[in-house]
Amino acid sequence: MAQSSTVVQGDAQDIVDCDLAHEIEFLAVKAAANGTRRANQMLAPLGLKVRHYAVLSLACSSISPSQRMLADFLDLDPSQVVALVDELESRGLVRRVVDKKDRRTKVIRGTSRGEELCEKAAALTREAEEISLGPLSEAQREALRQILRSLVFGASEA
Repeated sequence: MAQSSTVVQGDAQDIVDCDLAHEIEFLAVKAAANGTRRANQMLAPLGLKVRHYAVLSLACSSISPSQRMLADFLDLDPSQVVALVDELESRGLVRRVVDKKDRRTKVIRGTSRGEELCEKAAALTREAEEISLGPLSEAQREALRQILRSLVFGASEA
């Protein structure tokens, strides 16, 4: 029977007892990498990865983000966002539209096709999250969500 990546057997137990395996930053990165890998696997049949989904999700929201806003929020280089938007646009999932508030800026909006795919992708990412957080109770999940929101957005936004 295959073991999950978080289960350690035999001599490998020593590695989970090392100092690094108790560092919060290391554990957070490891948990994020495992979750991203799982979500990417689940999104693959839709031709998406987590980064595509993040852009599509924001484009399909009421936010109407600019590419700069996407780059800032997702902590990506602007050139990475351009490539992601180009790819989604070539598939007919998003479009660039002149911002009514500032005609020099273009905002990214989901198309009806993009909104349909975004709904499917959201369901798959929720399923991936359910698997990733399976060992946690509902109360622990909510506490983790609030802690992460405080760390990412500041205490007032949690």
